[in-house]
Amino acid sequence: MSAARTTRTVLAATLVAGLTATVLATPALAATAAPAEAAPAKAHHAATQQALDAAVADGVPGAVAQARDGHHRWTGTAGERGGDDRYRVGSITKTFTATVLLQLQSEGRLDLDDRVEKWLPGVVRGNGHDGRKITVRQLLNHTSGIYSYTEDPDFQAKVFGAGFLEHRYDTWTPKQLVGVAMAHRPDFEPGASWNYSNTNFVLAGMVIEKVTGRPYGKAVENRIIKPLKLRATSVPGTRSAMPEPSSPAYSKLSRDLNAPVHDVSALNPSIAGAAGEMISDSRDLQTFYRALLKGRLLTKDGLKEMTTTVPISPDVPNVSYGLGLMKDKLSCGVEVWGHGGGIHGSSSLAHVTRDGEHSLAGNFNADWTGDTQKVVEAEFCGTTGTTGTTGATATATGATATAPRG
Repeated sequence: MSAARTTRTVLAATLVAGLTATVLATPALAATAAPAEAAPAKAHHAATQQALDAAVADGVPGAVAQARDGHHRWTGTAGERGGDDRYRVGSITKTFTATVLLQLQSEGRLDLDDRVEKWLPGVVRGNGHDGRKITVRQLLNHTSGIYSYTEDPDFQAKVFGAGFLEHRYDTWTPKQLVGVAMAHRPDFEPGASWNYSNTNFVLAGMVIEKVTGRPYGKAVENRIIKPLKLRATSVPGTRSAMPEPSSPAYSKLSRDLNAPVHDVSALNPSIAGAAGEMISDSRDLQTFYRALLKGRLLTKDGLKEMTTTVPISPDVPNVSYGLGLMKDKLSCGVEVWGHGGGIHGSSSLAHVTRDGEHSLAGNFNADWTGDTQKVVEAEFCGTTGTTGTTGATATATGATATAPRG
């Protein structure tokens, strides 16, 4: 995997094991019709549907995407996915977490330039990590240098490999996850570079709890989910079952091309916490990102801070990262904001234009094959078959032994 592809992969998803592509043993179903509410497809929606169909032809069991362009709504599905399916959204959770922290700052309850040590004394310590030198802002834009606990080999073996089948219902506390990271050296000095780390957002959730006195998920529910009436969105905590409607989530739990496919729908999402535990659907994700970019959730200054980005790599100059929010200039020049997300058997996308008018959200119910970036390019650029100069996989499958697990 090239450096550019690897970096985009990390941004696009989280918490997915290093897996390799193969075709699912179960045959994919024929593309299904969109729900009755869907309007006739525009030309660019036709390209989006083609991208969904192509993903299923390449071995993804099921795919769904929904788009809004002004008042026009469209839904497309292929294979084993329904238009109203709920799914695990992985790292898309990060935008919710960052939004809460920005709200708390606007209320004067914390400052993003506070040192992590102020809120979590003694937590970020060990092997060169030092919370006295790291700000909350650096957690949110991944410039802290803190090692990502999902890179730990023992954690990967237990959570992402064959050990998943034995440990899928284990509960991990945020403190335990941070402890895994503290056993390693930092990636770099705070502020010196950029590297995607799930530990950053586990810590961000811990800061929210310290400030509010309640778990971060309660803040997400009270400040975002309830006000926006996101009926399909939840912060499951340790609940392992998926709410209905949903389709199975599939994983091979291995790099072996001949490994069997497993239904990994049920799992204890505490392995992800504030970095990637949430569940939603395509309608709710669009509602959230549209409201966010239109300024309904943050003050003008807060939104300006969130959308102030840092470069991530010279290999991908068209992609930069804000506070739990990614900016991506697509091959056709259209600029979109959002995040990708991956967790066992689930690869999700959510993007919107800066004016909040054209949005897209969707999911593949597999983590070893498929390229959700092609769906993004199809919707916003009307292209099919290629991802242009910024193409990447959204599944964070880490096709090489050294590829990061987002």
